[in-house]
Order: sequence, then C-alpha cells, then structure tokens
Amino acid sequence: MLAARAWKTALTAAGLIAVAALMIAFPAPSLTAALRGLSIWWDILFPALVPFFVIAELMLGFGIVHFFGTMLDPMMRPLFRVPGIGGFVMAMGFASGYPVGARLTAQLWEQRLVSRDEGERLVAFTTTSDPIFLIGAVSVGFFHDVGLAVVLAAAHYGTSVVIGLMMRFHGSRPRLEAAPKTSGRSLLWRAMQAMHQARLRDSRTFGEMLRDSLQTSLKLIMVVGGLVVFFCVVLEVLTLSHVMNGLYAAINAVLHGVGVPPALSQAVVNGLFEVTLGAKSAAGAGADLTLVSKVAIAAFILSWSGLSVHAQIVSLLNRTDIRYAPLGIARLVHGIMAAAAVFVLWEPLSPAASAFSNAVPAISAENGLHSALPILYSFSGLLFIGSIALICALYAVYSCLRPLMRRRHL
Repeated sequence: MLAARAWKTALTAAGLIAVAALMIAFPAPSLTAALRGLSIWWDILFPALVPFFVIAELMLGFGIVHFFGTMLDPMMRPLFRVPGIGGFVMAMGFASGYPVGARLTAQLWEQRLVSRDEGERLVAFTTTSDPIFLIGAVSVGFFHDVGLAVVLAAAHYGTSVVIGLMMRFHGSRPRLEAAPKTSGRSLLWRAMQAMHQARLRDSRTFGEMLRDSLQTSLKLIMVVGGLVVFFCVVLEVLTLSHVMNGLYAAINAVLHGVGVPPALSQAVVNGLFEVTLGAKSAAGAGADLTLVSKVAIAAFILSWSGLSVHAQIVSLLNRTDIRYAPLGIARLVHGIMAAAAVFVLWEPLSPAASAFSNAVPAISAENGLHSALPILYSFSGLLFIGSIALICALYAVYSCLRPLMRRRHL
C-alpha cells in the first residue's frame, strides 16, 4: 500500500516537473493560454456563477433549502433515492451549472443531511452546464446560432435526468420505496417547521450571513478560475510538445468507429481537459463537417464537463467521504448519451430551434454575451422552476406505474 502511494507521488511529481519544463520551453504560448483562461473565467464563469453561489448560501442559512427538502421528499426518494433536499440541489445545479451541485452536496453532507451513497448519486446527475454558458457561450458565442440551444439543452438536461434515474441503482440494493411516514400534519406545515428550525440553528444575522456568503463565494470562484487557467496552460504546452498526438490517434479511431468525422478529435481531446476550449474547438472545426456532428461533440463535452470541472468538484468534496469514481463514470456515460441524443433529436426539434431563434432576436453573436445576460438569467430562473415541475411530473408517472410494479414484484 505504501509502495503504491510512493509510486503515485513520484509520478505526480514527475508530471508536474515535466509541465513546468514545458512552460519554460514555451513561455509565450503559456502566457497566451493563461490569458485566454483568465478571459474565460472573467467573461463567462464569474458573472454566471457568483450570484448563484451567494444565493445558494443565503438559502441554506434561511432554511429555504430545508423547506424544499421536506416538500420534495415524497417525490425524490422513490425517483432518485435521495432525500427531498436533493430536489433543490437538482434545480440549482441545472439553473446555475457546475460546480454548484457539488458545492451544495458537500454542504448537505457536512450537515449530515445526505449519506455517502446519496451524495454520490446526487452529485452524479446534478453536475450540469448552466443556461448562461450553454446558450450564451456555446450556442451564440461559438456556433453563432441561438436555435441550437434547444437541441443542446434537451440532450444535455434530458439525459442528465436519465443518469439520475440510473444512479438510483448505485449503492445498496434498491427496493420499492414505502410511503414516507408522517406525523399527521400537512406537508406544507412540516416544510415550514423544517425551515424555521433550520433558521434557528443557524442563528446568524442577515448581515453576517451575507458577509459569509460573499467571502465563501469569492474564495470558491477564485479556485474555479485558477483551475481553468491551469488546465488551459497544460493543454497548450502538451499540444505544442506533440505529447497529445497519441491521444489524438486513439480518439480518431473511436470516432471513426461510431461514424463521427475524425476531424473532431482535437475538439474531443480539448474537451477532455477543459469544457470551454473543447466546445469552442467543436464549433470551429472544418467547414466541410456536418453541423449535427459538431453539436453532438459539443453535447458530449458539455456533459463530460472536462477534467478542469472534475478537479473543481474533487476540491469541493475533499472534506467528505464521497468518492470520485461514481462521478467520473456517470460523466462519461452522460457525455455518450447526450451526443447520441443530439442525433436522435436533431430532426424532431428543428422546428422548435427555428422558432426559438425567431422568438429571441436579442441574443446574437454581434450583441455579445454581456448584453444577453439579463435574458439568460431569466432562462436560469425558468429552468429552476422547470426542474421542480419535472420532478412533480416524474413522480406523477411513477405513482401511476407503482401499482403495476408492485404487482410484478409480488
């Protein structure tokens, strides 16, 4: 065991020394890559994430999360085998993107509101892109077509829900959930009581809570920015030193086997490391490639989310006993399913994509991302509400099918 750890430490140290040597060998490209990563952080990630970080912290302090947890508990447990509070994490994760789902999951674990298995299930399907990045950066900024957001969102968020349903089999053997026991009080009354008790336990004033929320959020966004810059530099120096050639060849073989143009291999490799670079590479691939292939690769990259995001999540979960392996497997499966979903949904959703382009003329490549932020924040709010509505709809379907499932089980 000790020998294995020693080898792991030695290999990590050797890798860091090699990257440092490559940065010295390619100083100008390294600086350019670092500035590119800083631009991504400032222009996209900072305005997209910081408000949601602060709001999530305040909602935890005021007990609003506990209110949602009690209200959604009868639905989330049979559907995803997580506490009802996971419904709030799901909605916030969909609305504000990675790594908010992991951040909230870690906080719930620290408060002993989720177990290790529940936390692993929860973080596996709440690690998604946010609408600001998916619509503003990828659809508008990279592909210059806001209508593509319809296909990308349906493939990305739809398959994420499927991942959540699949992850219910993770951990101890699943069984048909019994109806939760209640104290005879109404669900709304119990939710209000849970919110009140959580607020009493917190006991901070609003000023103290706001200060702590800002401090925590700024620390977290600095970590996110640092990781983005680091992976941008690493990917640049590895590409310039031709270390990536072997990986390009392997990805080419895989893409050729599934009928995707091998010319997109660079986008896939970039996306394995950093989601923004990968999505941008997919959009800028050869003009002779079909648009559906480019969008499918972008969907894979958004759902895989890149090692940069994985590192952010690991840094958030390092104080918990939640393991990385289930997350990594779920991200890979999510990426493959999302790419396949793009091919399936491309034709059926084409009319909706055209209608969306005509209905939202304010979002365009010429206007830029910042001019579109108010509209994109509105979409985030709608996605939050839609996530709660989706949970209710899935539970309604489950309630209809439950008698049949019990009959077969017997």
